[in-house]
Amino acid sequence: MMTTLYGIKTCDTCRRARRWLDAAGVDYRWIDLRADGITRERLEAWRAALGDAALINKRSKTWRDFDAAARAAAERDPVPVLAEHPTLIKRPILETDPETVAGFSEARYQSLFDTAS
Repeated sequence: MMTTLYGIKTCDTCRRARRWLDAAGVDYRWIDLRADGITRERLEAWRAALGDAALINKRSKTWRDFDAAARAAAERDPVPVLAEHPTLIKRPILETDPETVAGFSEARYQSLFDTAS
């Protein structure tokens, strides 16, 4: 199973997810959203899999810094806004075959990788 973890290296939640995957012995590829960027196609796939509410991080500093017009634009069509501001993406995003999940939950990761022993 190919596993990819998308996030930002300075994000504490992404660090916890990476530590968990490393400790569980999961082979994964790391993509830094800020350093590597993200394609609109990937964002569209995430939007289809997760929905807008699970994709946009409304607790982020970027969101708080937006004015009302920018927030409305992001809610109308989040893909171009997320492509320009990857810090707005709720993270980490974990892609496995066939699931895509946003955020980190140890229980959720355990169920995905069946590491409970």
